[in-house]
Amino acid sequence: MKIRLSGPITKDSIVDGEGLRAVIWTQGCPHNCPGCHNPSTHSFDGGYLEDISTLKKEIDNLKATDGITFSGGEPMEQAEACLSLARHAKKKGLNLWSYSGYRFEELLKKAEKEPAILEFLKELDVLVDGRFIMALKSLEASFRGSKNQRVLDVPASLEQGTAIEIEKYKLKTKEEIKEEKIYI
Repeated sequence: MKIRLSGPITKDSIVDGEGLRAVIWTQGCPHNCPGCHNPSTHSFDGGYLEDISTLKKEIDNLKATDGITFSGGEPMEQAEACLSLARHAKKKGLNLWSYSGYRFEELLKKAEKEPAILEFLKELDVLVDGRFIMALKSLEASFRGSKNQRVLDVPASLEQGTAIEIEKYKLKTKEEIKEEKIYI
């Protein structure tokens, strides 16, 4: 099996999820979000094809890595290949994050016709979902680019059948921030 990548695995990332991570950059994205930080990953004909077995060997050789993050591009457009890599990484004890321009609810609907999407979701610990929206761009939004995107606990979301945000990554309202400030 092959996967279309936009570039080699990035090692030692600290911005693509919690801890020290390796990032698999998929190629091809239907969303084409204006202001995307990876516009070179949009073309489905770009990048290059790589054997899954080669990437599995790279995963085997990772040192001091907490997890793998699937980004891109749109990983869900190559769910079957990403699933194979995710299962391999899970066996190695790595935690798994994925970015997707699709909302969790959209992915569940897509999975009705593409079962590999649901199987891939079942392997993930965290999903950062939603399209990047330039008007909602935020530097306060941990691990995401715009305020509409959510950082989801995937096992809890699947169990409850609805998107469950990870509490520590929820954006706070101005009132909540004001209440937290300590005045001396």
